[in-house]
Amino acid sequence: MGSVQTPIGIRSSALLETSCGYLLQELQIIWDEVGEDQFEREKVLVDIEQECLDVYRRKVDNANISRARLHQELADSEAEFTHLLLLLDERSLPGRPERITGTLKEQLESITPALREIRIRKEERVKQFRAVQGQIQKISAEIEGRSEYNDSSLNVIINGNDLSLKKLEEYQNELQRLQNEKIERLKKVENYISMIRSLATMLGTDSSLIITKVHPSLNELSGLSKNISDSILEKLGSTVQSLEADKKTRLEKLHQLGKALTNLWNLMHTSQKDRVRFSNVTALISLSSEEISTPRSLTLDIIQQAETEVRRLDQLKASKMKELFHRKQIDLEEICKRSHMEIPSRLEMESIMNLMNSGEIDHADLLTSMNKHITQAQEEASSRKAIMEKVEKWILARDEERWLEEYSRDDNRYSVSRGAHKNLRRAERARVMVSKIPALVDILIAKTKSWEEERKKPFLYDEVPLFAMLEEYNLLRKERDEEKQRQREMKKMQNQVPVGQENLFVLRPSTSSKRLSDRSPNGGFNNGTPVNRKFSLGIQQLGSTPSNTPRQSISLLKEAKKDHYTKILSHSRFVFHPGDDSASVLSSFSGPFSP
Repeated sequence: MGSVQTPIGIRSSALLETSCGYLLQELQIIWDEVGEDQFEREKVLVDIEQECLDVYRRKVDNANISRARLHQELADSEAEFTHLLLLLDERSLPGRPERITGTLKEQLESITPALREIRIRKEERVKQFRAVQGQIQKISAEIEGRSEYNDSSLNVIINGNDLSLKKLEEYQNELQRLQNEKIERLKKVENYISMIRSLATMLGTDSSLIITKVHPSLNELSGLSKNISDSILEKLGSTVQSLEADKKTRLEKLHQLGKALTNLWNLMHTSQKDRVRFSNVTALISLSSEEISTPRSLTLDIIQQAETEVRRLDQLKASKMKELFHRKQIDLEEICKRSHMEIPSRLEMESIMNLMNSGEIDHADLLTSMNKHITQAQEEASSRKAIMEKVEKWILARDEERWLEEYSRDDNRYSVSRGAHKNLRRAERARVMVSKIPALVDILIAKTKSWEEERKKPFLYDEVPLFAMLEEYNLLRKERDEEKQRQREMKKMQNQVPVGQENLFVLRPSTSSKRLSDRSPNGGFNNGTPVNRKFSLGIQQLGSTPSNTPRQSISLLKEAKKDHYTKILSHSRFVFHPGDDSASVLSSFSGPFSP
């Protein structure tokens, strides 16, 4: 074996100190008693020593292995602890000693609690990551519309290389963003569903069928989580747009039907009681699409009923067109009468009625033309309004002037009688009004000239040119004032000359006395031509009696106008031929507003 041989005595003495030495001593006694030779004894002792060395060597090797294992465990623990600190982004851990001293077991025992704590933290951190990432994956699946997503936490894959709080915060921020996006999408879905229900209610359709057709999960009765994917939002948006377009189309249709109903009602003077049935249709005429929210206000039944009513009224309109035309004609004549304009010819009205009965004129076009003429008549009446107001004032002033003349000729006007004080007050007011007549006539002449120049036609008052009437009135008034002045001068002269010469003075021929012989004291013609006297009396008798209305007073001029038309117009700025009376009649139903 090559081992160093030591003397038995020395070896035995060393062994005696142990239990092995006692056993060797007992073995020595046995050998002595047996008589074993020295060689065999040495051989056995060598074997025993070798076996002891082997046992020690195994023990030392085991001790080395154990020490190496402890070193490795300690190194592994240190490495794992450091790795977990880096993984969790922790700088240190409370409770871990700054410097590890003592035996290997002591060092291992000192790091084990800190390692156990860091491992627990790792597990908690992993759970947090798994929960956050699970929510992220679930919400992402809902946004993407993946209904087959399994929300089991075991399917969540965690990145074990980074479990820091910073990474966790990033995942939490992502989760918050997705949650906000989910909330916004849910709001959009709810908003779309609300709009669909509102539109469906207005249109009279079942909103649940429309919503279910988009996706079953949107129906609350399904019990499913609402699908909030982009495709669903797009479908909901297109559905709302389709319903909005349908709403707009139906509203435009009802607008047309409402206007048609209103026109037909107005044309046929339908009573308010008969209009109430379709008041919901006519009420929509002035409303836009955004202003309508009443349930079942745009249903197909309402449209069909309105269409049926319009067809019925169209058929009824054809049968009542003659009556409608007659009413329009009356309206037109009434406008002309109120403004003292020329009234359309009855003969032409009858001709148009015959054409309408024969079907040669379209009813709608005829009514449109009538409405146009009425509008033109109203426009002309409006342009004549200022002048007509002055004319009415002039006629009233002429009434007062006529009354004042009669009152002035009454010798008993100052007598004490019943009602005399009222006449005195009226006379005062009449003198004020009469004093304003010249200025009023001048204003009328100026306004009439301006109107005629703008319209390029004469201003007729009950078929008589107003300008000629005003000039004739001024002429008569001037002659009457001159006559009054001559009478006052004659009376003054008569009071101054002797009584014997009075007859000579009266019989002296003069043009003024001849002119007086042709006129009445009131300014009218006594011995003139019949036509002149009739027209002048017509002018003078405007409001000749208090009971006469302005229209009755002016009507006296109509008879004189036709015989003396040319002479009257000679005083004006317009020249017409006697045969021009018919020119004011409608050429193709032109009305009183044609020049």
